[in-house]
Amino acid sequence: MDPANLHLLSLGANNLPYRLPIHPNLVHLSIGLFVIAIAFDIAGAVFPLEKRLFRFLALPVTRAGFHDVGWYNLLACCLISFFTVAAGFVEMQLAVPLPGVVSSFGMGSTATMLWHGAGGVALLLAIVAMTLWRGFQRFDWRSEMGRQVQWSYLLTGVLMLGFMAWHGTLGAQLAVEFGVHVTANQLLAAGADLNEALP
Repeated sequence: MDPANLHLLSLGANNLPYRLPIHPNLVHLSIGLFVIAIAFDIAGAVFPLEKRLFRFLALPVTRAGFHDVGWYNLLACCLISFFTVAAGFVEMQLAVPLPGVVSSFGMGSTATMLWHGAGGVALLLAIVAMTLWRGFQRFDWRSEMGRQVQWSYLLTGVLMLGFMAWHGTLGAQLAVEFGVHVTANQLLAAGADLNEALP
């Protein structure tokens, strides 16, 4: 956005045209859906080993049920992640990080935002690829098999969880160390009364 046009927006404490940042909330939804998808597909893959435990606990579970949860959570993650990344880029364009701060990774705010933005796009593309891969397994390659997912798919999912953790750490540094879009922090810096400013 052209800085000359910023006066046309009614910007709040976070330098955003709305009261609270959207991106951090969507991020946690995307991560949660992906973690559940991989965890339930792992449970479905090792189901024969767990079957006795489930029977002992009198839980009516099936391998197909685990894989259904894995598939639908991954599909939801894929759809939500487009909005997560879009909100992230909008909010990153309007971010005003604290000056002169270096993160615990030794990077300044601009470098941290660039790495976080590039990582977000990479994760979105990886999630889309994982969803397509999972869909082919579910509806074509392994549709007649009890275990719907390949071991290589599960390994890739676990590796992606590690990349998400690193990527999330960069996002946390933007909030905690650089003060980007932390509503209470921004209001305090502006000298506002938190009880009156927040809903």
